[in-house]
Amino acid sequence: MLRNTVVGWSFLLPNFVGFAVLTLVPVGLLFYYAFTSWNVFGGAEWTGLENFRQMLHDASFRTALRNTVYYTVFHIPLTLGAALALALLLNQRLRGVAFFRTVAFFPYITSIVALAQVWNMLFSPGYGPINAVLRGIGIDNPPGWTTSADWSMPAVIVVGTWREMGYYMLLFLAGLQTIPGQLYEAAKVDGANAWQRFRAVTLPGLRPTTFFVVVLLTIGSFKVFDVILVMTNGGPGQSTLVLSQYIYQKGFVENQFGYASAVSIALFAICFVITIVQFVINRRGTD
Repeated sequence: MLRNTVVGWSFLLPNFVGFAVLTLVPVGLLFYYAFTSWNVFGGAEWTGLENFRQMLHDASFRTALRNTVYYTVFHIPLTLGAALALALLLNQRLRGVAFFRTVAFFPYITSIVALAQVWNMLFSPGYGPINAVLRGIGIDNPPGWTTSADWSMPAVIVVGTWREMGYYMLLFLAGLQTIPGQLYEAAKVDGANAWQRFRAVTLPGLRPTTFFVVVLLTIGSFKVFDVILVMTNGGPGQSTLVLSQYIYQKGFVENQFGYASAVSIALFAICFVITIVQFVINRRGTD
């Protein structure tokens, strides 16, 4: 018995140590430093709630929060719809369907730096093919995209949706394959058309998968960082500045790790509350 326990712990211990050192301890320190004034060149000075009071009066924090909500509100439904549409299309018995699934998933595993550079060239106001097409169909003054304060966030949302829809497509594909085929056959016998089968069979069958995807999309949208950092770096001005990038700027650029920790806790609290609300709504819907 003791030998089995030792063997079991020998398998668990490396992973637990890695989790404790790389995740648990840093998170604990984060909650401590959020109540201090600290940079890497000196000791942490306890300031209590000062960082959180500063946050309430920080115009840049409010801008970053507003931009994060803007990104989230549009990114979630667009990605959800695109991923579900792709999954429904590629769930058919088509020749070469495995190839098209790979193509759809490929952007998710491709270097974000390479993707962002390509999309920046596509969005180029003067020489990009997107604006060339818009001029060709009669739009004389096409958007400036990443160089415009009004259009930079929509451009980032488009790229974020295009990049991530392949990953969520795989989740929906897995969900679609758990729906019994007999349900579709019964619906056909009852005279249901394609739209009615989608509403009465597909959507209810995908409810657990959809909930899981929405939770992942919500957390991922609030934590968006890499695509914005590479494409716009928060600009023009602060039009695409989001909370994750603001945390990075305060911590690693301005060396205000105490304040950056406080903003991190605020971001964690927002994600936690929204996730709990989603779980409550989902539970009520299934009762």
